[in-house]
Amino acid sequence: MESPIVYDKAKYHSESVETEGLPEGQEFVHTGFYLGWLIENGLLDDEFVDDFLVEEVAAFKDRKLTGPEIYSRCDGALVDDMLNDDGNAFSQHYFDFQSGQFVDDYQRAFSVGGGNDFFGVEDTWENYDKIKAFFDRGFSKWNRSKNKKPWQFWK
Repeated sequence: MESPIVYDKAKYHSESVETEGLPEGQEFVHTGFYLGWLIENGLLDDEFVDDFLVEEVAAFKDRKLTGPEIYSRCDGALVDDMLNDDGNAFSQHYFDFQSGQFVDDYQRAFSVGGGNDFFGVEDTWENYDKIKAFFDRGFSKWNRSKNKKPWQFWK
């Protein structure tokens, strides 16, 4: 059995949030925005949603519950078994903090650097809408690239 792919855990960022003097809960924001976008785009595993998040997904779509709030209800973990095949394929490409585009897009969307700036972004629908546009572009670009044949990349 393969080890699960853990994309992120809020606990990885708790110390940074505390060190920066930010309010508790800020460690859920960046990945929570991404989780919300995954929900909005149907990239979660249907069985996972049916078992754990039916009410939360409906509340998110009605804008009554934010992505970071749902992420905190998922114990602050984003793991591969939560996502469907497309969600995993895209996340492995985009959400990797070392080689993916997520961190750069997040920093650009909110004009932030690291530390306090990065973790200080507020959980608001306005901010979600801001970062959502970056996620949409990344997903669109990824979709175009995966549909090209190898000899088409230089065109």
